[in-house]
Amino acid sequence: MAADSTLLLSLVEEFVSGLQDSKAKETATCVKDGQFTILQLVEALGLSLTSSQPHTRARGVQLLSDVLHDCYGGLTEREVEVLIAFFENRLKDHYVITPPVLQGLRALTKSTVLPPGSAVSMLRSLFQDVHVQSLMLAERACVYNMLINLMATREAELKGLGADFVFGFVQSMDGERDPRNLLLAFQIAKSIVRRGYDLGKFTEELFEVTSCYFPIDFSPPPNDPHGITREELIQMLRDALTGTPRFAEFLLPLIIEKLDSDVLSAKLDSLQTLIAGVSQYEHKDVAEFLEGLWASLRREVFQTSSEKIESAGLAALTALTSCLSRSVLHSDSEDSLSTFLDLVLKDCKHHLCEPDLKLVWPSAKLLQAACSASNRASHIITDAVMPSLVEQYNSRAQCSHRRTLLEVVQRFIQSAKTCENEDSVFLAFRPSLCSMVFSALTETDSSLQITATSVLTSLAQQTGEMQHTPASTARSRVGFSAKFSTASILLSLPGLLLDSDVELAVDHLTRLLLTEEDDKVSLAVVECAGALAELHPAAFITKLIPRLKKEMFSEPMDQGDNRLASETPSHHAVRQRCLSALAAVSTQPSVVQESTPVLLEVLSSAHTGGVVFSVEEVVLACHSLQRIAKQVQDTEETGRCFHDVIIPRLLSLALQAALQGEGSSGGRSPLLEEVVLSAMVPVISTSCSRLQPTLAGQTALRAVSLFLDGDVSFLPDNSFPSNIQLLKKQQGDSWSQSQMVCLLLGCVCSLPRIVEVPRIDDLMAELEEMSCTCSHPLSYTSAAKCFAGLVNKRALGDCLDSLIQRTMERVCGELDSASSSVRTQAFTLMIWVAKALLLRYHPLFTTLTDKLFSLLDDADLGPAAADGFRLLMSESTDILNRGCHADVRIMYRQRFFSENSAKLVQGFNAAPQEKKPNYLKALSNIVNKLPKQVQVTELPALLSLLLEALSCPDQGVQLSTLSCLEPVLVDPPPALIQQLEALVSRLLALTSSPVMSVRIASLRCIHAISCFPEHEVLPFRTRVLRALARPLDDRKRLVRRGAVRARAEW
Repeated sequence: MAADSTLLLSLVEEFVSGLQDSKAKETATCVKDGQFTILQLVEALGLSLTSSQPHTRARGVQLLSDVLHDCYGGLTEREVEVLIAFFENRLKDHYVITPPVLQGLRALTKSTVLPPGSAVSMLRSLFQDVHVQSLMLAERACVYNMLINLMATREAELKGLGADFVFGFVQSMDGERDPRNLLLAFQIAKSIVRRGYDLGKFTEELFEVTSCYFPIDFSPPPNDPHGITREELIQMLRDALTGTPRFAEFLLPLIIEKLDSDVLSAKLDSLQTLIAGVSQYEHKDVAEFLEGLWASLRREVFQTSSEKIESAGLAALTALTSCLSRSVLHSDSEDSLSTFLDLVLKDCKHHLCEPDLKLVWPSAKLLQAACSASNRASHIITDAVMPSLVEQYNSRAQCSHRRTLLEVVQRFIQSAKTCENEDSVFLAFRPSLCSMVFSALTETDSSLQITATSVLTSLAQQTGEMQHTPASTARSRVGFSAKFSTASILLSLPGLLLDSDVELAVDHLTRLLLTEEDDKVSLAVVECAGALAELHPAAFITKLIPRLKKEMFSEPMDQGDNRLASETPSHHAVRQRCLSALAAVSTQPSVVQESTPVLLEVLSSAHTGGVVFSVEEVVLACHSLQRIAKQVQDTEETGRCFHDVIIPRLLSLALQAALQGEGSSGGRSPLLEEVVLSAMVPVISTSCSRLQPTLAGQTALRAVSLFLDGDVSFLPDNSFPSNIQLLKKQQGDSWSQSQMVCLLLGCVCSLPRIVEVPRIDDLMAELEEMSCTCSHPLSYTSAAKCFAGLVNKRALGDCLDSLIQRTMERVCGELDSASSSVRTQAFTLMIWVAKALLLRYHPLFTTLTDKLFSLLDDADLGPAAADGFRLLMSESTDILNRGCHADVRIMYRQRFFSENSAKLVQGFNAAPQEKKPNYLKALSNIVNKLPKQVQVTELPALLSLLLEALSCPDQGVQLSTLSCLEPVLVDPPPALIQQLEALVSRLLALTSSPVMSVRIASLRCIHAISCFPEHEVLPFRTRVLRALARPLDDRKRLVRRGAVRARAEW
């Protein structure tokens, strides 16, 4: 015990007199270990605390506070009570003692055993004895943290202080300037107003002491270690100012005043604060300020020079209208909403009658913002505005005016708010709206061409975006095709259209689809038909689909030269639009049941020659089927449709074409074309990827039986021979059957991983054999991809390992034999298996990687091996992707790069000169597919190789390397600046490349270098300006534009 006492006295003496701050930690450790208590420490500090020297007393209190900072959790209630009394008494001592006293009190506020009443006692002493703003920054922060701690744990006690607590806080905060402390002070103010503290007569004082910082004008210094941001301060202050309706009478005039500012950030902050405030207020809180608020909001929208300000102003108008809409009407009270909307209508409505003036759109947007606030506001606005708009449309003959009016109507339809179980606010105007829409759709007058062709074609695609764009952000739409506008309006009125209206709309859309030659307008009609078909499928089943089918299968003769119309460009365009429309409308299962047979009939007719369809049209039909498979609702009904009808039909048609290709002396079926088969694959793979597990398993069984055993029992039109062997080597150079393996890929490689592929060992053996022996590129490539897809999903274990090892022994044997005739086939199988293993982090992948690196030195396969790295790193569209349920691990590209970049550098250094381009191409292919953040981090270490790659004659390597360098040049590492001479020389040489994309990319890099430190780039200025003279006269506009930008910066 005596030893402990001696140790304690020694620690105290060394801290107080020896000024050794580290002794505080040792003392705290001793207290935690139980060698002595806090009260024993106070006794040991007796001489220090009673010293006549203020600084000695301060050191004694400092030691006690530092120990409490670490040990407050172990204090008893009695100890806390004694310490609080001690510190409260010390607050009356010399001012140099105040900082450590505040630190001690702050530590005690964290204690969970504060005696009842101690929080009030501490704050009374604090507010009475300490002038907070005369303290240093750290001590002021200490006071704010004390308040935050006590408000979190002793809220009821503090509320017992009443308005005295608010007054004390106001005095403590008044004059605060440091952003770190302001963040704490705003947090306290926010808690006061939002947690129901009694503001008493100090409401205005609390508002004034916080609002004097509004709007926040703070820019943190560069490399600020404290991390205080302007956005944090703005949000915390906004939460405090808008936390109570009692601030409304002070805040709203302040916002009106600040909206007169010329500083855009102040305007934006004011508008956003208004939005936050009125969401908390009632109508009586804002009624007095409605005229001033409306005048300010109207000015910001009418005279804005910033889209952000305009958007915020419109959002504020919506919030204000919503606030007024929450009012409860009484017979003896004024309707604040009607009063306010009268102001809005008075200033805006008359502008809608002037479609050629610039105030039409600002006025319309203000009205639409108010309209979108509530159902009641929508009724008031639409009842006042719609009759005028309808009358204006009917009285205007000029198409540009009609177009503008239609756009305004469209905006109102999008912005109007209808309550659940209530009729639409536009129900009364349904006949007029339908009349406007259908009259515009039937317009054939040349006035539709008044607007410039460029405006018509560029803005005609805005339908899809505009349906999801708030009215507050819509810009003035000039030159919008009237047909296009009305087509998009139909989408906004599903609840208003009667069945007869829908049928008439479908008639109009069908007519435009078949006659409108402008691609942009046709695209709008197709999109409109797709959205409308989702709401009214029956009309499209009975009217649109039969008409499109009739049009596609008709072949009227062209009068000019007796050619079939199917061979003329116009009829081909009509067929394209019909195929696109069939896909667009097929979102509901009932529509899919009718549209897919039409598309399948296109493929069948193309095969049989019953109706002539070009290869391109057959491919488009496949694309339409794939789009349907991707977008249709995932139900058992649609799954059955694809499982029972579409997939078997596609396999049957492809098999018929394959067999006919071998024995027929007639015309060649389009279904034998590689481009058609390649288009069929995503149809099947997308369908299989979405099948229910039971149906998926049945599909796998059917496909495997077909390709292994020639089982054609499930195929329609079953007149096939019994000796079909699709995976066996065919006689001579015939490949029509073997290339069907690409369809097997779609069937078995896109299934969910829980579905087991039957007879997988037999299937993989046949695929391996085909991929290593077949001479037809599509056949052996598809077989290799299918083999890899199955390897990727196969369960880990000895079976998989032995399969991979056996396959690699065969592949390596072929690759190592220079005389082998199937080296390309073996390489193709190896690279796809390597990708399958890379995606799932299989340990045997390194064996394949080493083999791939060794092939970079191969005379024949070196370039192909370099391209193989691009295949490894890129996303595959038809297989080995997440859409096909492949086993894809996160960050596999980064892992591959980190494990193999050193091998690549070593191989480059050891390779003979004529083989080095292969390594550079491989490096470029790897780095180019890495995420940009990884590129910026890793490229400095590979800089020398990348500079070599810029000199590589392969233009693909040049372009890939330039795209890698560009993000690094934004923030260049020191290693890059040291190589600036070599970099500039190579980039200037590439500005004369024969490939336009290389010239443009090199100019972008030269542009980026101009932002390097001036003393680094100044020596190159003359040379760069001279070299840029040539691309300034380039024959390509994009190159000239890049040269102008780069030269201007230099």
